[in-house]
Amino acid sequence: MAVKSSFGLKILAGFTFLIVLSVLLFTQYSRRSEIQPIRIGILHSLSGIMAENEKILIDTLLITMDGINEKGGLLGRKLEAVVTDSRSDPNHASQEAERLIREEKVEVIFGCWTSACRKAVKPVVEKYNHLLFYPIQYEGLEQSDNIVYTGAAPNQQIIPGTIWAIENLGHRIYLLGSDYIYPRTANFIIRDIANAKNAEIIAEQYLPLGSDDFDEIISQIIKLRPDVIINTVNGHSNHSFFLRKYQAGLDNIPVISFSIPEEELAKIPFANNKSHYAVWSYFQNMNNPINHKFVEQIQQRLGPEQAIGDPMEASHIGLLLWAQTVENAQSTTPGIVYKAISEQSLNAPQGIVSIDGNNHHLRKHVCIGQAQPNGQFDIIWRTDHAISPVPFPTYRSRPEWEEIIKKIAKEGNY
Repeated sequence: MAVKSSFGLKILAGFTFLIVLSVLLFTQYSRRSEIQPIRIGILHSLSGIMAENEKILIDTLLITMDGINEKGGLLGRKLEAVVTDSRSDPNHASQEAERLIREEKVEVIFGCWTSACRKAVKPVVEKYNHLLFYPIQYEGLEQSDNIVYTGAAPNQQIIPGTIWAIENLGHRIYLLGSDYIYPRTANFIIRDIANAKNAEIIAEQYLPLGSDDFDEIISQIIKLRPDVIINTVNGHSNHSFFLRKYQAGLDNIPVISFSIPEEELAKIPFANNKSHYAVWSYFQNMNNPINHKFVEQIQQRLGPEQAIGDPMEASHIGLLLWAQTVENAQSTTPGIVYKAISEQSLNAPQGIVSIDGNNHHLRKHVCIGQAQPNGQFDIIWRTDHAISPVPFPTYRSRPEWEEIIKKIAKEGNY
């Protein structure tokens, strides 16, 4: 009887040892998991024709991440940036998005500037049920369960900006843009607005993205003398355009730009005059405590001369909204975060913004700024409240818009 009892005690001791060992291993694993950083994918151009625009967005995201980490991170874990170069190439952006998800195991991606880049990344995040925050104003006509659009939709920039230009600058409009999907689609919408307002599109011209050859366009502007130029040129080409316009003595012809934020305006001295306007949701000189803190945060790191524009603010608030949702949902899983992010709101540098749960675009203000010699825009018009986003303008059905965007993409081979 004593032998059986001893044998039983040995078995019991063995089981006890295994249980204790399992608990210790589980505790050790849990602790390792808790201190693992949360990996954040940043997918912007460090090279190529869009690098000058996009590098500053990387800086903005890193500064915002540092601010979160200084407060203890999220869920007891620090944020860790995984920065990759999209090379201003949509195909490469698509490949890098997949690598960030599959190999780098990031929890979210912040990135893209051009619509071509976003459209290339869209099927990747949808394939893996992942999450992209896109910070740039765009042509609309898109909605995805895996993208949060923190830039302006058409009814928050293109449409009100065009109406204001017609009513305040004139009815004879010259359309100038880079040759890709955003300017082509924006100008399609602008034509609709011009027709509704009895305005005239006297010319519509495009140059390859990154082109510096504006000679023929300047000659045509001299000949046609439009009341206003609506500008959807992107990237470094704007430097050449405003230089040639100045050299031709055309500063009396106003330009309203949809793609020149203040961080770019500061680098284009010939655009810093009162005949140049821009439409955004944010301008640096907004007078409120949240914006003052944001500007100080950026300039402490990048220098007091650093100008701050709308895409920077949209990147900043996108990361803050994601972080706020992670804390509320107690999860970094992209699918959980996306479902939980509906109707999140934030006191942002531009004012109160919130996510529309129907389309995951932001409710934002609309502002029109007039360029000043100091390289900033002074706000001369602003909506009284944040405007709900309408990615598919309601004067056509969504199926009609989807056919239009397919046609534009096919005709331009975008």
